[in-house]
Amino acid sequence: MKKVNRRKMRDTASHNVWRSYSDMMSGLLLLFVLIMAVCLMQAQRNYTEKLQEQAKQLQTQNALDESKTQIDEQALQLASQQSTLDEQAAALESLQSALAEQAEKLSQKEEDLAASQAKLDEQSQLLAQRDEALAASQEKLDEQTTLMTQQQQKIDQIIGVKADLIASLNEEFVANQINVEIDYQTGAIVLDSSVLFDYNESVLTEAGTAILAQILPVYCKVLLSQEYEPYLAEVIIDGYTDTTGDYITNLDLSQRRAFAVAEYLMNLKDSFLSGEESEILTQKLTANGRSLSNPILDENGQVDMDASRRVEVKFRMKDEEMMAELQQIIEDTQMGEAELQKEQQNAPGA
Repeated sequence: MKKVNRRKMRDTASHNVWRSYSDMMSGLLLLFVLIMAVCLMQAQRNYTEKLQEQAKQLQTQNALDESKTQIDEQALQLASQQSTLDEQAAALESLQSALAEQAEKLSQKEEDLAASQAKLDEQSQLLAQRDEALAASQEKLDEQTTLMTQQQQKIDQIIGVKADLIASLNEEFVANQINVEIDYQTGAIVLDSSVLFDYNESVLTEAGTAILAQILPVYCKVLLSQEYEPYLAEVIIDGYTDTTGDYITNLDLSQRRAFAVAEYLMNLKDSFLSGEESEILTQKLTANGRSLSNPILDENGQVDMDASRRVEVKFRMKDEEMMAELQQIIEDTQMGEAELQKEQQNAPGA
């Protein structure tokens, strides 16, 4: 019994050990299961979190890719816009350059226009001045034409007076029975030096003074009369010699002979002229030596020595002065007409 009990007790003890072991193992298994469960749960949670994180990363990557795509598109747009801006900037620069060129051309045109306007104003001023000058020239030409007409009328009158004067001289000489030849062209009378002077002398002979006493009063009285004196310019006494000898010697002799006749006339004038007439004669009388110039030639063209030795008494009318004035007026008029025509040809718009 005791053995059975002991066996039972051993069986029971053995049973209890295995039971305890089984419980322990069960407990360990449960613990392992719990640990595994916890691990699985943790792994599941980690996996879920990782999946979520991957999803988030994928979403973020997608967002980044999308953002990158957008950025690339924006970059392309920016590049396109930059290219457009560059083109617009180039176009703007070209436009600015064109505008600057146009502005420069406009400025040049304005300067050219101003220069043209200044030139036009200058030409207008020149034209006005030329018009004034032309008007003045025309007025001067008209005045000169009028003066020339008046001068010509005076000359014609004096020429007629000169012819009347020569006729009056001839009549007076005839009336006083004085035989003297008068040049009907010049009114000069020629006195033979061989009668007035001895050979190579300048002192008047008695016969010479007698001839001069007859001729000079009649000649001068007519010249200085109220009818002819206003037209008288000069009373002239010229002495001439023949061609023998040298010029200076003959000049001296001819001057002394002309002076001798003039001196005799001055001493004689108060006997036949009034005080006023005497003063006029003093103012208008000249005596000149002509030496051997203007010799008298005979019919064979040879020098007539006797005829060449002479003293000429003559006069000069104012027509010669007026002729010179008329000639000057004609020359001035012709010059004025030429200048007027030239100015008209050179005038703007001509």
